[in-house]
Amino acid sequence: MIDPPKFLFFSLLALFIANASAHSHRAGAAITYDGRSMIINGSRELLFSGSIHYPRSTPEMWPELIKKAKEGGLNLIQTYVFWNIHEPIQGQLNFEGNYDLVKFIKMIGDNGLWVTLRLGPYIESEWNLGGFPYWLKEVPNITFRSYNEPFMYHMKKYSEMIINMMKKEKLFADQGGPIIMAQIENEYNNVQLSYREDGEKYIKWAGDMAVGLYNGVPWIMCKQKNAPDTVISTCNGRHCADTFTGPNGPNKPSLWTENWTAQYRVFGDPPSQRSAEDLAYAVAKFFAKNGTLNNYYMYHGGTNFGRTSSSFVTTRYYDEAPLDEYGLKREPKFGHLRDLHRALKLSKKPLLWGTPKLQRVSQNVKITTYEKNGGKICAAFLTNNNKRVAETVEFRGEEYYLPPKSVSILPDCKTVVFNSQAVVAQHSSRNFVVSNTAKLRGWEMWRESVPTHDKLEVKSVSPRELYSFTKDTSDYAWYSTSIYIDGKDLPMRLDDLAVLEVASLGHALLAFVNGQYVGFGHGSNVEKSHVLKSPVTFKAGINHISLLAMTVGLPNSGAYMEKRFAGPKAILIQGLMSGTLDISRNEWAQQVGVNGEKMELFSEKGSKKVKWAPLDGNLGPLTWYKAYFDAPEGKEPVALRMTSMQKGVIWVNGINLGRYWVSYLSATKKPTQEEYHVPRAYLKEKDNLLVVMEETGGDPQKIEVLTVNRNTVCSVITEYHPPTVKSWERRDNKIREIFDPVRAAHLTCPDNKVIGKVEFVSFGENEGACGDFIPGQCDSANAHKVVEELCLGKKGCIIPFERESLIDHGKDSCPNVAKTLAVQVACT
Repeated sequence: MIDPPKFLFFSLLALFIANASAHSHRAGAAITYDGRSMIINGSRELLFSGSIHYPRSTPEMWPELIKKAKEGGLNLIQTYVFWNIHEPIQGQLNFEGNYDLVKFIKMIGDNGLWVTLRLGPYIESEWNLGGFPYWLKEVPNITFRSYNEPFMYHMKKYSEMIINMMKKEKLFADQGGPIIMAQIENEYNNVQLSYREDGEKYIKWAGDMAVGLYNGVPWIMCKQKNAPDTVISTCNGRHCADTFTGPNGPNKPSLWTENWTAQYRVFGDPPSQRSAEDLAYAVAKFFAKNGTLNNYYMYHGGTNFGRTSSSFVTTRYYDEAPLDEYGLKREPKFGHLRDLHRALKLSKKPLLWGTPKLQRVSQNVKITTYEKNGGKICAAFLTNNNKRVAETVEFRGEEYYLPPKSVSILPDCKTVVFNSQAVVAQHSSRNFVVSNTAKLRGWEMWRESVPTHDKLEVKSVSPRELYSFTKDTSDYAWYSTSIYIDGKDLPMRLDDLAVLEVASLGHALLAFVNGQYVGFGHGSNVEKSHVLKSPVTFKAGINHISLLAMTVGLPNSGAYMEKRFAGPKAILIQGLMSGTLDISRNEWAQQVGVNGEKMELFSEKGSKKVKWAPLDGNLGPLTWYKAYFDAPEGKEPVALRMTSMQKGVIWVNGINLGRYWVSYLSATKKPTQEEYHVPRAYLKEKDNLLVVMEETGGDPQKIEVLTVNRNTVCSVITEYHPPTVKSWERRDNKIREIFDPVRAAHLTCPDNKVIGKVEFVSFGENEGACGDFIPGQCDSANAHKVVEELCLGKKGCIIPFERESLIDHGKDSCPNVAKTLAVQVACT
């Protein structure tokens, strides 16, 4: 039986030692490297890193995110620098609020963690225009990311500005700060061939420029096979142990800068998944193959607030990361990776100083050892690459069971402290709970007017290109023309209608004829272009055709980003008696934005500029809605459920939360995203203003204010699971037991809550997952009683996997079935 007080004492002791060690870099560190690892102040390091982007959360969230990252075993945080938020208008800088880069880096350093600063300035990151400010697109004769004088001038000027800011604040490691690495450019190999010789010249210039601006820390380039000699080339992907051929030089370490924890999602996507087991398997294989840095992209994805996301990307970003969109631990991913990091840290000495040796046991099974001092310091990785069949392997006189697609880590070449397929860490299920106190009240509406040609000032023969017209100041632009149709040209039969056809280069489009809404069309992330065809009842005489063209973020990837186009291109009227009428060059009038934006109806002050009306049954397109609500009870994260709406934008207290699009269903017939994050920092205690601009039609009265928790906690343990990795420590070059290693289920409630209910227990067979378990035919009623005795009313509990105590009264009803202990509890 495990002694909980003893377990807690040693856990706190280990945490104290880790904190003391982590803060040692604050005195100023010399950062070097060789073919084995990064070397910090003369000491080789294993680096466990996670991407957390400061503008995708709030300063109020940063401390908890950093604290949880450290709890998850990370010693390094990676972030991009986002040029377009810091210099949205040329020469006008913004480093306030969510954009306070210096504050974010200092906070990471104060918590004893290091930083990788990905300067870019091209970042991709599913971020608007890949991080470039729109004004850069309008610099004469510019070609992005090429050996192009205008681009290189602005790129260097910006890079120098950021580096000087870091130097002034003494944030580089050799100055005593936390930044130990910096990145220039980003995945340039993906586009380099498009620029031919200018691509080769540019990437060498970029590396030399960066090192020339600051050489106190190493520079890296991800996915750059021909990185300059002074820059480390690194890997991005899901399985770098298999895909990375290594850095382009024998004196550069093997680093993994983006290990994708799932996949970002665009509107129209089904759920994105990547299991904790697959992540751990990939990381363990990479470290077994001389890897010494792994960065999770993302460790916390956060939220694309406002208009920051790139084409069709949802506001929710990498929600499947170890810390979800709200900063809550996504378990078991968080805990399983934490346990992996501990197992690798136990193996640190042999990994960094030992001699590697690979033994192939069979086609799918191999053993990798790292040894030093005649085997006195030794670590082993036992790998089974067979995805379906378990294996048993003999190693140094002992037999070891290897589940399918798994790696076992033996930090002393004897004791299995971790297996990538065996999740000892607890699981959890996320719950969205309708708030009792945050009830939306006082709904009112205001409808946009549909402009006609004579009301708009900007005139041109044909519709202007959408990107260059809006200049990234709005998602919207009006286009309007007027056309005279002779009554004899109209269809003679009442059941025959003419058709308005609009071919657009993207992204979405609303069409109105004589002020009446006639249709909505949109493209997709893969194919932005689309054709809207709508039957229309034209009248004899003058007809007004108005189009509201929309962007859903600007492009963020590919070559020649500065040369992309969007907006209406060809407009036809079909089905007239005189034939098809092409009105593409009929003279068009245009306007950037909609009137509600210009008046800032989303703010308290702006909302007083119009007369709002009570809601009526006519919930049509282009309608603004407003209501008030009080802050939800407690301190849990807050979200809005928008499933009664279709497509539009959300503001709370004048702050743009981002675009919603619940009417865009995936192949599973469900919205890609239903809930939208409202940071607590954006809320007042009373009378918060919610404003929604709905583009196509929806019912705002059914919007719900939610609180978000992970109070459903579970554990699933089988007979082959090892004890928790916290059972061991490395002392005097030996792996020693901190307490008796026992196979057990471990449950801990979040936020000092206690276990109020045991919702599910099974000892035998079960199916499903945490929050949705299904009992099997083989079970034990006694196991439920054991769990209640050990867990109810406690903040956490440990349930030993002891067959004798968990079966019914000493009688196993199905002795030939391999046992699984599955437990689900509710924390209150």
